[in-house]
Amino acid sequence: MDSLRVVLVSHGASSIVLVLLALATRTSFPDQTQFLWGVTAGVAGGVALMSFYTALSLGHMGSSAALSGLLAAALPVVVALRTEGFPGWLRMGGFLLAAVAIWLIAGSSGAEGAKGDRRAMALALVAGAGFGVFLVAIKYAGNGGVVWALISSRVGSLGTTLLAMLWVGFRRGPARPGFTGRGLQWALIASTLDTSGNLLYIVATRVGRLDVAAVLGSLYPASTMLLAAWMLHERPTRRQALGMGAALVAVVAITAN
Repeated sequence: MDSLRVVLVSHGASSIVLVLLALATRTSFPDQTQFLWGVTAGVAGGVALMSFYTALSLGHMGSSAALSGLLAAALPVVVALRTEGFPGWLRMGGFLLAAVAIWLIAGSSGAEGAKGDRRAMALALVAGAGFGVFLVAIKYAGNGGVVWALISSRVGSLGTTLLAMLWVGFRRGPARPGFTGRGLQWALIASTLDTSGNLLYIVATRVGRLDVAAVLGSLYPASTMLLAAWMLHERPTRRQALGMGAALVAVVAITAN
């Protein structure tokens, strides 16, 4: 329930800001097809987040993050190959190297990856598929405008989250009290970062290839590791350091003309 509250608060707050921004800039409303693409992206993203958080709560953080990240990057690449053509051998090599980097950085090297709880892996697959659909659908929603694309996706994610909260509440009974002040603060910070990242991703898909934007965006475990090293003083393992090096080479190959 706590993870659902985070999604509800962060996406609800960003929706208000986005609607005000759209009204202030007099951005034209998208057509029905573009709006439905956005709602589809939101539903897929909402399901993905709930599945991902549940998989993490089962104690399989590394393998779940790696599996979902790889699948989320793979789906847009397949779609882009069919709709935008072959990206070139250098970029394809970069995509493959990025997949290796994701696995090295987020993947487990211990008993977790060997035993692999089936439920956690199934949830990670659902999460990866959902994130992949989100990355593809939000690109097409973005044809109707960057801000409205994200607003329409919030409609889908908020609706999905509310239904999930009602279902959880029905099965488990009355919910516990809500956020503390600090918890709300972090939820709003997450909202700001999530919204900014999504807006930048939509812009990237409008000016460039879908697969390039999606694969580069899926390298987020690298930034997570750097933040953990900076803020939590966690030292990266040799495997993670190797993954960081692979990610750097992959970025160079993908962004090369």
